[in-house]
Amino acid sequence: MSYITLHATKLRHNFKVLDQVFAQNKIEWAIVAKLLCGNEKFLKVLLNLSDKEICDSRLSNLKTIKKLSPKTQTIYIKPPAKRLAKSIVEFADVSFNTELATLELLSEEAVKQNKIHKVVLMVEMGELREGIMVRNLMHFYDEVIALSNIEVVGLGTNLNCLNGILPDERKLYKLNRFKEIIEENSGETIPYISGGSSVTIPLIFKNEIPFGINHFRIGETLFFGTNVYEDSLIAGMYQDVFTLTAEIIEMQEKPTIPSGLSGTNLTGETPIFSDDEKGKFSLRAIVDVGLLDIDHKDISTIIPGIEIIGASSDMLILDLGENSENLEVGDTINFSMNYMAVLRAMNSDYVDKKVETEMVPFEIGTNEYLCLN
Repeated sequence: MSYITLHATKLRHNFKVLDQVFAQNKIEWAIVAKLLCGNEKFLKVLLNLSDKEICDSRLSNLKTIKKLSPKTQTIYIKPPAKRLAKSIVEFADVSFNTELATLELLSEEAVKQNKIHKVVLMVEMGELREGIMVRNLMHFYDEVIALSNIEVVGLGTNLNCLNGILPDERKLYKLNRFKEIIEENSGETIPYISGGSSVTIPLIFKNEIPFGINHFRIGETLFFGTNVYEDSLIAGMYQDVFTLTAEIIEMQEKPTIPSGLSGTNLTGETPIFSDDEKGKFSLRAIVDVGLLDIDHKDISTIIPGIEIIGASSDMLILDLGENSENLEVGDTINFSMNYMAVLRAMNSDYVDKKVETEMVPFEIGTNEYLCLN
């Protein structure tokens, strides 16, 4: 069976890098754990790094986090479904909200459970995913603070996830100004502006984070060391926190193009082949992972010279080239993975999950150590 490995020491390194950056800029941050799909083995690694705040968009995952670490503050980071109000109050200490009718149900449940449920009001800032329209924000806030057992602890916004709209200093300044206006008109205090996710991190290095933006929600950059804003990598962070390993179950020399009439494959595609490849052969391998578990376009081989040819539901086809590693049937091949590859593999019951705690050299230095490529 194929398996995905979480390299715990590399993840710890990435965590320390980010923790230093946020501490130097007086910004609190919470880990977004939805990539781990509630896997207890991997969540324990994460909670050993930080058990203060964990965010997720799946209620079942928050239940698992609460089971493993009851003291950890759990944050539900999408507008809750009304039918989930009882469980949201039970398992999420904080939830992100945009609908008054849902907040009324959360209030009722908080009263029943004798809890104060904390909420972040999400504001529409141009991305057109979840968010309260600015023209309605003041009235919305007034309605919410009148609800029993509901405490507004922050304003937030989401950018880049649907339409790719990037954060900038002007948008974040506006968000902070909305908070100030609400506080001036209501006499209440809103402690946090959760205005940052992984895509906002590069603005820290450009000194473009306005005063008042004091909370970030970080997933991708922690796990992949990516500069999401510019679709590049961050020097000084590990990009290979996760690897996929699959076993060779067949290895034979075969023609480079198929023969016979060509129809559509299982994904509805009709592959096209060049006549220049007729009569040519290559050493091909099949490994035990397929489209049920990953999209082969989201992974790449770590061994130079090996090319991914394609995939079916349960098998991945490789061209081994010169087979520089002298691979044989029964050997394994490692693959690097992007965010969507990890997410899909974590959702697959057919991919085992392993933790590796190998020692890797690293050093946490000053801001000069962490630079954007």
